[in-house]
Amino acid sequence: MEYVRIGTRSSKLALWQANLIALALSTKYPEVKIELVHVTTKGDKVLDSPLSKIGGKGLFTKELELAMLEGKADLAVHSLKDVPVELPPEFTIAAVTKREVPFDAFVSNKYKSFAELPKGARVGTSSLRRRAQLLAIRSDLQIDNLRGNVDTRLKRLDDGDFDGIILAAAGLKRLGHERRITEILPTSLMLPAVGQGAIAIETLTNNTELVNMLRFLNDKNTEAATNAERAFLKVVEGGCQVPVGVFGKVEDNKITVAAVIASIDGQKIISDKLIGSVENSVTLGKTLANKLLDNGGREILSAVLS
Repeated sequence: MEYVRIGTRSSKLALWQANLIALALSTKYPEVKIELVHVTTKGDKVLDSPLSKIGGKGLFTKELELAMLEGKADLAVHSLKDVPVELPPEFTIAAVTKREVPFDAFVSNKYKSFAELPKGARVGTSSLRRRAQLLAIRSDLQIDNLRGNVDTRLKRLDDGDFDGIILAAAGLKRLGHERRITEILPTSLMLPAVGQGAIAIETLTNNTELVNMLRFLNDKNTEAATNAERAFLKVVEGGCQVPVGVFGKVEDNKITVAAVIASIDGQKIISDKLIGSVENSVTLGKTLANKLLDNGGREILSAVLS
């Protein structure tokens, strides 16, 4: 190929990720011209409502897919956590990059740890997953909606709107805000979102030349871990905004998948984990999902989605 056009959102984090892939491609294929194509998605336009209330799947991906179908872009770079677990047949994830820190970060200007938050402290997050897990441990907290890009969220914290906020550690690190991290939240307190910390490169399924070109970017351990996570999510609800956390970790050809389903108020919470071979990562994710659903998760999600 003589040139490759990379579709990307225009946020600082999205551009950081797109430029990372552009650099990797230009290094691997110096003869190929790389161009970024900026696309605005529905999730970028609606900033005054929680994602859970906007509705629909692919809030940050549909317009990028349309750009590929219309021949305006050859591939799209996404945060994997934004990619629906079921893609239209025209599209494929050609590569999943090596994962950055997949966990959530507590950021505060007043308190040195999450445990130090006083009773009734105000915490900012727009994620139902984070809200539910926080309230399961600290039902006294006031959890308030926080949307916008990383800089916008940090500014609201700095303006005194919150005692602390929860952000993905990966985004903070990638944008040079690692020093702002007060505490990386352990998985015992907060399981991350599906695919958190990983970058996905999506392209047209029938563009086999480009699919093959992109495979060098794929990290097998990250792919196995996130495949298990996405398989879990596909079984429990398919990609809408619900209070579900899941994390796959690969070590010595074994994969451990831990997951949680919680009510939005944190009063009902079901968690478990399974260990199996990397080759069976998808099956493991599905099995764990069905186990949690059978143990009460189905009733929790029915209440959330009703």
